[in-house]
Amino acid sequence: MSRRLAFVNARLLDPATGLDAAGALLVEGSRIADLGPGLFAGGVPDGIETVDLGGACLAPGFVDMRVSIGEPGEEHKETILTASRAAAAGGVTAMACLPGTDPAIDDVAAVEFVARRAREVKLVKVFAQAAATRALGGTELSEMGLLAEAGVVAFTDGTRAIADALVMRRALSYAATFDLLIVQHPEEPSLAAGGLMHAGEVSTRLGLAGIPPEAEVILLERDLRLVEATGARYHAAHVTTAAAVDAVRRAKRAGLPVTCDTAPHYFALTEVDVGEYRTFAKVSPPLRPEMDRRAVVEGIADGTIDAIASDHTPQDQDSKRVPFASAAFGIIGLETLLPLTLELVHNGKVPLLRALGALTSRPAEILRLPLGRLRPGGPADLVVFDPDRPWRIDETAFRSKSKNSPFDRRPVSGRVLRTVVDGRTVFETDAP
Repeated sequence: MSRRLAFVNARLLDPATGLDAAGALLVEGSRIADLGPGLFAGGVPDGIETVDLGGACLAPGFVDMRVSIGEPGEEHKETILTASRAAAAGGVTAMACLPGTDPAIDDVAAVEFVARRAREVKLVKVFAQAAATRALGGTELSEMGLLAEAGVVAFTDGTRAIADALVMRRALSYAATFDLLIVQHPEEPSLAAGGLMHAGEVSTRLGLAGIPPEAEVILLERDLRLVEATGARYHAAHVTTAAAVDAVRRAKRAGLPVTCDTAPHYFALTEVDVGEYRTFAKVSPPLRPEMDRRAVVEGIADGTIDAIASDHTPQDQDSKRVPFASAAFGIIGLETLLPLTLELVHNGKVPLLRALGALTSRPAEILRLPLGRLRPGGPADLVVFDPDRPWRIDETAFRSKSKNSPFDRRPVSGRVLRTVVDGRTVFETDAP
């Protein structure tokens, strides 16, 4: 008989249905059997294991749609095992990894490798995004049809833009035929070439080459015209500027099949946080000025920005503890995804269910995954968290193999207490 586990005295949160109520949830085997405010009102029957959550929040596990993993090729930065441990600690029960491995995920064998390693690790669910172009070269399309049959959830050149307009049009046309998703890194390469941070007053003062904000919106506006011509599903990754948020907003109003995400560092930091050449704040796209940060927050609040992804990009010490111009782009984010997102809630900028929806049901819907919601018969992928528990981010406690976080020592509120995948507890905090 399947194991039966009851979570009682919980604050049930399901953004997909608007549920926010005290109640209980029953897990049977790997699925949710039942849930609701009235469940177990008369007590839990004998033979069912019980976990009293003491009023803590119980929500669907987070679906992170933008994670870089070094395996294969750069295992010294991150492996599927270490990324899965970090994800579990962050409440992430499913992650979609980018294709920028060595070799790139551009054939069926590479997709099967990721799936096999995830099964061996047996912690969180790992899905592959495949290269839109062979070897991420930006010229020849990958075998998108075969890759989709192998389980790929999206097609992207990862941290590289698909810069050639004809190649992007072909990719979108092919994707439209098979109802596939194209994900773009919206940054016009010729404008961004050689840039190290946002082009503005701070970059001028520091004497660093800048990346103009126009690089983002120019490529995005081009792509939106191609989406209008092809009808393909299109997703803009890590949107950072007010102009780009406005462009997506207009596209949605026009009925185009367009979605987008951002990452916590784009609403929790600004270009000023580069400080005195802090390489841990060097990201791609770069941190923006305060007005852009506010526009991103407004985009999350009104639903223009659909999802919040960690944009987890592990880099080893040798890649970051070097002069700013030589440092690699990227920060890690799996283990800080929840508390940084909850800052929007605690500051009164975004309602709790809206913020959680950007971590759960919306990314799952965009990737066409049957995850991110609490429903009977659905997978028991759950996160238990205390939204008000204060703590201080400590990079030495990260499960990730890399420690490149600009948030070290930052005081935050909101802590993951337990993470459950298919009914199995894969993380439980021992912190007070």
